[in-house]
Amino acid sequence: MAKCSNCGSETGLYSNGAPICLKCAGLWETKRKPSAPSLEIRSILHCELISATRRAVEATREFNDVVGQFPSGLPHPDGVQRIKNASNKLTVARKEMATAHDRLNDYLSRGIVPDDLKKSRLANTTLGGRFRR
Repeated sequence: MAKCSNCGSETGLYSNGAPICLKCAGLWETKRKPSAPSLEIRSILHCELISATRRAVEATREFNDVVGQFPSGLPHPDGVQRIKNASNKLTVARKEMATAHDRLNDYLSRGIVPDDLKKSRLANTTLGGRFRR
C-alpha cells in the first residue's frame, strides 16, 4: 500500500495520481469551493434542465389529453392532425430535455462548458436576469 501524501498513513486511494487517505480526501473536499462563475454556469444549466423538463411534462399532458379524447381509438380526420401536432411537440420537448441533461452532465462530470455559456454570455448574464429561449 502507498502512504498518504498528506498524513503518511497507508492508503489504496489516489487523487490525481497522488496517494491520499479517506480522512485527508474528505478534508480536501470540504476546503475546496467552486468559483463564482462555476456556480453561475451550474445554475444556468440547472435552470435550462428544469425549464426543458417542464416543457416535456406539459407536452406529455397535452398529448395524453388529445389521445384520451378518442375512447374508441379511431379519431375523426381532424383528430389525426391534432395527434400528429401533439406528438411532434412532445418529440421536440423530449429532445430539448435530453440536450439539457447532456449539457449539465458534461459540465458536472467533465467540466465542459457549453459554447453558448462561455465568457461572452457569462459576462452579460446575471442569475437574476436569466437567459431567454
